[in-house]
Amino acid sequence: MSQPHRVVFIPGMFGFGRLAGYDYFRHLRQGVETRYADAGIPVVTDVVTTPPTSSLRYRSRILAKHMAQRADGDGPIHLVGHSTGGLDARLVLSPSNSLQVSPERLRWTSRVVTSISMNTPHYGTPLAGYFSTVAGTRLLYALSLLTVLSLSVGEPSLALFARVLAGLGGIDRAVFHGDLRLISRITDMMLRFVDQGALIQTMPEAMDLFNASTEDNQRVHYGSVASAAPTPHPVRFAKKVRSPYAAFSAAMFATLWGFASQRHNMYPYARPTARQAELLSHGIEPEVTDRTSDGVVPTLSMLWGNLIWCGEADHLDVLGHFPDDARPRQHVDWLASGAPFTRARFGELVDSIVRFQLDPR
Repeated sequence: MSQPHRVVFIPGMFGFGRLAGYDYFRHLRQGVETRYADAGIPVVTDVVTTPPTSSLRYRSRILAKHMAQRADGDGPIHLVGHSTGGLDARLVLSPSNSLQVSPERLRWTSRVVTSISMNTPHYGTPLAGYFSTVAGTRLLYALSLLTVLSLSVGEPSLALFARVLAGLGGIDRAVFHGDLRLISRITDMMLRFVDQGALIQTMPEAMDLFNASTEDNQRVHYGSVASAAPTPHPVRFAKKVRSPYAAFSAAMFATLWGFASQRHNMYPYARPTARQAELLSHGIEPEVTDRTSDGVVPTLSMLWGNLIWCGEADHLDVLGHFPDDARPRQHVDWLASGAPFTRARFGELVDSIVRFQLDPR
């Protein structure tokens, strides 16, 4: 029997792997496993636990250590990095990296066949600069906790989240019960000591240097997933928002989108190839410009290697965290972005990922 493929998922900003019942990659991982099984190909999936906002170099060292301990056998390896996780993969695979890691811990990289980045800021994101400010850091705290709460326990009440916001800087003083107390304590502990390395390093200015010094591995096939969320519009949101919490969520998304849509005059994003431009025009409406984003990362900043899928979705929709359009409900939304993402579109996305991994030509 042939050695199984190993698909390794690398979380990015807002991603904690697994935390208090919140599984960042659950839907994507299950979708990948199902498609490999349907194809009769053995697969092992793995999730790397990396600090969400630590420096790219530090996160890449953790990735290298994790894989050195787990990547037994000689089967093919596929990396899937979401958001800054895609940059971790690029850095650890680069022949020109300087991670201060022993060669033995990087031996597994010779087995990597594909590296897929999902909504990754290859050319930076303006939102990173805002998150590094005092006001932006507080919003990051709130957003991270919102992510864990909404994806772990479903849509919490606005009153509950208001108490969380009131306790920023001292969330442990808020009164919770059961799992919510656990979630608040764990999340507060992690965010109190947040390292802003990745935030600073994913500014367009810093990514310009990253791209100049981080060469691709010629043995690896690079693919990317890119998406765009619609421009926040009060009338459109009013039709979709059905609770106070959803209204607050929509307002927070609009704030993020506003910063992410600010282009940098000195450090432009990728110029799509003819093939990429064709795919973008078919998958996203209206026309993609340097102001188009998923609410966190500019769409044109996500392009690297082969564009294997593009569509209308926000930053976490692509992982399966979107408002479910079927029953029984399996998916829970992240933020009310108004993107028309469905189970069918998510299925097409997972199909594209597995198809590229098995035949990246």
